[in-house]
Amino acid sequence: MDKIQPETPVIADGMHIEWDIPIEMSDGIVLRADLFRPIGDGRYPVILSMGPYGKGYLIQEGWPSAWELMIKYYPEVAEGSTNKYQSWEVVDPEKWVPKGYACLRIDSRGSGRSPGFLDYWQPRETEDVAECIEWAAVQSWSTGNIGMNGISYFAVNQWMVAKHSPPSLKACCIWEGFSDLYREVWFNGGIANDFGPNTFEMQGARLQYGRGENGPRNPVTGQLVTGDVTLSEEELAANRFNPSSLQRDHPFDDEYYRARTADLSKMTVPFLSAGNWGGQPQHPRGNVEGFVRAPAEQKWLEMHGFEHWTSFYTDAGIALQQRFFDHFLKGADNGWDKEPRVQLHIRHPGEKFVLRMENEWPIARTQWTKFYLDPDGMGLSTQEPSTTEAVSFEALGEGLNFTTPPLEEPLEITGQAAAKMVVSSTTTDADLFLVLRVFDPQGKEVLFRGSMDPKTPVAQGWLRASMRKLDPELSTPYRPHHTMDETQPLEPGVPVPLDIEFHPTSIVVPVGYRLVFTVLGRDFEHGEEQNSMSNVKFSMKGCGPFTHTNEFYRPKEIFGGTTTIHFDEGSRPYVLLPVIPAA
Repeated sequence: MDKIQPETPVIADGMHIEWDIPIEMSDGIVLRADLFRPIGDGRYPVILSMGPYGKGYLIQEGWPSAWELMIKYYPEVAEGSTNKYQSWEVVDPEKWVPKGYACLRIDSRGSGRSPGFLDYWQPRETEDVAECIEWAAVQSWSTGNIGMNGISYFAVNQWMVAKHSPPSLKACCIWEGFSDLYREVWFNGGIANDFGPNTFEMQGARLQYGRGENGPRNPVTGQLVTGDVTLSEEELAANRFNPSSLQRDHPFDDEYYRARTADLSKMTVPFLSAGNWGGQPQHPRGNVEGFVRAPAEQKWLEMHGFEHWTSFYTDAGIALQQRFFDHFLKGADNGWDKEPRVQLHIRHPGEKFVLRMENEWPIARTQWTKFYLDPDGMGLSTQEPSTTEAVSFEALGEGLNFTTPPLEEPLEITGQAAAKMVVSSTTTDADLFLVLRVFDPQGKEVLFRGSMDPKTPVAQGWLRASMRKLDPELSTPYRPHHTMDETQPLEPGVPVPLDIEFHPTSIVVPVGYRLVFTVLGRDFEHGEEQNSMSNVKFSMKGCGPFTHTNEFYRPKEIFGGTTTIHFDEGSRPYVLLPVIPAA
């Protein structure tokens, strides 16, 4: 371990700053943290974050395209701040310290300037979070009221730490954070996701502790972001988990994932769960699942759109977060306790969102409506078809599209959807990729700015047919939950029933537009101009970095066959949509 001593505290940009504070864990590892707090003596509530992206690494340097997009659409993000302390997916202290908060950023073990074995969401890391919370609570500058805030990794750690119920944790703002490592990161519907291995290579591994001189420097302090020791690539590889082999070694939802998945039954601390309609297939499911399943008496759900990072840093996003924390960390009588429990930015074509308050999720007045697939004319309607003729498609081909007539009145779909169908395959398995889409009167698809991909459809769902086994206790008609603990191979040509989950969505489809339900055996691609970002290594084609293309997990001899949808009487295929009646 390097022997860095904490830097002498400095006064800069209206803040008292301490760099590289050592926080010793119960097993002897010393984590490193940066602290930003108001100038002068005083005690302040603490906004704490812990993660692997380098506490001294700026968004502008590590994720330049994300930064440029953010300030292009919302220049207010860069205003009122020097932007010298803008780190990825955590609060800008220059916008929080003046409001009377101390901001504590901690590099998780094995990352940034904190030594140790790098293993995302390992049980020991969750213990570290709990220990750091209690450490912060007894410092001379702390009121003892600790809140956690942050996006993605920094949000997931909030779900995770509930296992330990640290007494000084008084509130959490969980901004776009999954809660199920197996279903929302490594496998979608049992289909291996490329995101984990690819993203770890581009983000996690490059910010591993021990890169030293081969890593970036903090432009403010000149400190090496990834520690003062420089290890060889072989030494670095030996000191981190291997995401490329993880899926191969753990294809089912086993103890490995359960040890790194939130225990939502212990989430009792007040929280605000903020999800993104365009974040499929990763975060929005976790934000909703956490809200629904956590027993906390004081919990709120907020759902928005646009990029994964944008809303968090906008003036409106910060105001929402600070109002929440002012109430729970400062005891402010600001009316937050009377705030409606569900705040939804209802999505319309043209990147238009309309804020609407609700009291529950799913929305109580939801009219769960079956839209049947009709092989005659490839239609989609609320009328059950009379035909029993099956339809087939090549699994790696263009798939099938089932389309409504032009709508005669607006149709709002807000909530969770599910599909039910009976399928067979010419092989022993089949992957189903389902897409809910909207087309305008001219026949052009309406795409939306998603959390990662600039052009996304309305909703998507996934299921590997051999992983179709349901968990009866956790399943509902609109949100089937699969056990993911064993395979049930298909017998070629023999139909099997499938229940397929879509992640939460919202759209108001205008008059004259069409709703399209697409069934594929591969990832959806919109076919328009491709886009890429600086922190991912491939083009965006409609599902962002969440692709499923690794041939080891999808060999063509099994997943390149012909898939058939059956329309036998009593088992007509349909998609169950959460229709919200007009007010």
